[in-house]
Amino acid sequence: MVRIPLTPADRERGERLGAVLRGARGERSIGEVAALAGISAETLRKIETGRIPTPAFFTVAALAAVLDLSLDQLSGATEEVRTGRT
Repeated sequence: MVRIPLTPADRERGERLGAVLRGARGERSIGEVAALAGISAETLRKIETGRIPTPAFFTVAALAAVLDLSLDQLSGATEEVRTGRT
């Protein structure tokens, strides 16, 4: 299977997702949140910094649950980039 390269918009959306997750994490450590979500701290670090711009749905859902965010909130944060709204 060939992976389609990400567009600049995909990368920007991933950076925005990471920023929202980082903001919701607040003062909690990466390790603590990652463990509660069932992922590695390195994976969370990469998502927050935009190095994994398209994380798996179940990873995002687990992080949203741990961070008390709705999937609608996360979708809205990335939707602004996709449609050009600010």
